[in-house]
Amino acid sequence: MPLEAAAEALGGEWRESGGQRYLVVDRRYAPSHRHGHVAVGDAASDAVGPGSGCWPRLHLLGAAASPATKFLFLDLETTGLAGGAGTYAFLVGCAWFQSPSPGASAGQGGSFHTRQFFLSSFAAERVLLDAVAELAHEATVVITYNGKTFDLPLIETRFLLHRRQTPFASLPHVDMLHPARRLWRSESAESPPGQEASASGCRLTELEHTLLGHERLGDVPGFEIPSRYFHFVRTGDARPLEAVLEHNRLDLLSLALVTARAAQMLDEGAAAARTAREAFGMGRLFERGGMAADASACYQRAAELPGEVSTHAEALRGDAVLARRQRRYTDAAVAWRRVIDLRGCPPEIVREASEALAVHHEHRLRDLELARRFALQSLHVPASIARQQAVQHRLARLDRKLGAGAPAVLF
Repeated sequence: MPLEAAAEALGGEWRESGGQRYLVVDRRYAPSHRHGHVAVGDAASDAVGPGSGCWPRLHLLGAAASPATKFLFLDLETTGLAGGAGTYAFLVGCAWFQSPSPGASAGQGGSFHTRQFFLSSFAAERVLLDAVAELAHEATVVITYNGKTFDLPLIETRFLLHRRQTPFASLPHVDMLHPARRLWRSESAESPPGQEASASGCRLTELEHTLLGHERLGDVPGFEIPSRYFHFVRTGDARPLEAVLEHNRLDLLSLALVTARAAQMLDEGAAAARTAREAFGMGRLFERGGMAADASACYQRAAELPGEVSTHAEALRGDAVLARRQRRYTDAAVAWRRVIDLRGCPPEIVREASEALAVHHEHRLRDLELARRFALQSLHVPASIARQQAVQHRLARLDRKLGAGAPAVLF
């Protein structure tokens, strides 16, 4: 198949530099375009709209933003998943939100643009990377999904092999996989080593369905993508790659809208959470960002929203620990008591709550009887020998203070 036919099949145009050609495919999603139940313009208005603050709490996801921020969403399709010098990106997908045109009506959000750089031959990799770098230099934040461990290291290796300076080294980077795990990970999932993104319900396509309401039809499986590219290299037939480019565009659009959802939730605070998992995840992000009041509000909301007992327990524990760090000891004790009263609470959290309440009642309230009761309660929960010995020492001290004579032998 001649190159002109490949450009027609993929809907792009060839560009040439240094005697080498690569394909560029541009697409624009209008503000009214709906990806599931989410309109592009709604997300774009918060990302680039006038007076929006440009996702002011984006720093909680990993990078600071300002009204002048330009986000670049990045997703690669590669010749394999092994990494190393033998793996390269044959498709570099980039995307960004575009500000509304000057004549747009008030409240109308911007559009979403994708630009895909397709490598038709290995010899063109250097000029393709130069084109990617030119676009990346316009951005101030790069956003990926699992890019910290895969996309950015891989493409930076390709720049290095061609003795080019990577444009991503100096860009703040948000890897949305990690906050997504905090906010939307399946509560009951057991994640095998090396499969956390899939097993925890945090694959991008899963979030696309659960958060955005979009169901992909006829999507190309990821494991087929390298073989489709090698088919093109052997035969010149680009038609099987049309689905690969569409897969990449959908990944970019979903990444942008999932990022928008997370940023909007953090901007609105605890009230934006719809489930206990979301509220607890927001609390963890706020706490890591030093926003203690917001974190506490999220933990308390998580304890009230529908969710699994383990999430409620973790939320109450988080609130108690945060209150203790701020020397709000009474609030911490209230949260610990709620932990103990929680039916089905994980034993290790019950033990931690009992020990904390024993300390509180012994040293702050001077209620030795109640302190002894909580200390005894913690002994019924399996623990290490060292922790059991520490509790026994506490009981012995409480018995001496109570004038009960020699401490009782418990084991």
